[in-house]
Amino acid sequence: MALRILPFRQYNETDVINMFALSSGYVNAQTTDSGNGDAGVFVSVEGGDFNADPITYATDSYLGKTDYPFVGANQYPSVSLKIKPAVTGEALLGITLRQTAKADENGEKLLYYPQKREELQCVLPGQAVPVATKGLFTIASTAYNGTLPVGSGIKLSTSGKITGCSVSDASRVGLVVGTGSRTSGTVTDQFAGGYSVIVLGL
Repeated sequence: MALRILPFRQYNETDVINMFALSSGYVNAQTTDSGNGDAGVFVSVEGGDFNADPITYATDSYLGKTDYPFVGANQYPSVSLKIKPAVTGEALLGITLRQTAKADENGEKLLYYPQKREELQCVLPGQAVPVATKGLFTIASTAYNGTLPVGSGIKLSTSGKITGCSVSDASRVGLVVGTGSRTSGTVTDQFAGGYSVIVLGL
């Protein structure tokens, strides 16, 4: 499932940016996929040209067949400002709070199901995705590489993930405040496994 971030979190809405859409090459095909369109991806700015139009329109296969005769225009809107999964050496913008996907678990386009889109905490390709720049977040093991010891720092790694580092590391973007494992006796769920609670923006 396209979630690297777990429900327990604390942040201020004034620290959330709602201006950037995930670049089209990173969007998940379905909400059951796991990829760069997940919620809980650490992102950096890819396109920040404020001279561009806020919204651009283009023919997009996501709309289905767009070349019927006598159709004047059939274009899909997209936010011009773009983000992408952050990697080592880039400036961290924050962590995505919603997934970006084209279809639900049944392959039905979320374009036609706004209520289900909200239930899945999802945005469409080209829509602005909320990005938290600071706060306390619980992330699944799919959001980081290696281990995150309690008290260690965190820094960017690969494909929108983080890894542990020294608290004195110049690349540090936050701190690990706790870790755990999602099991309850013999019962597990789709998020079973290790998790870490981190603070961003220290």
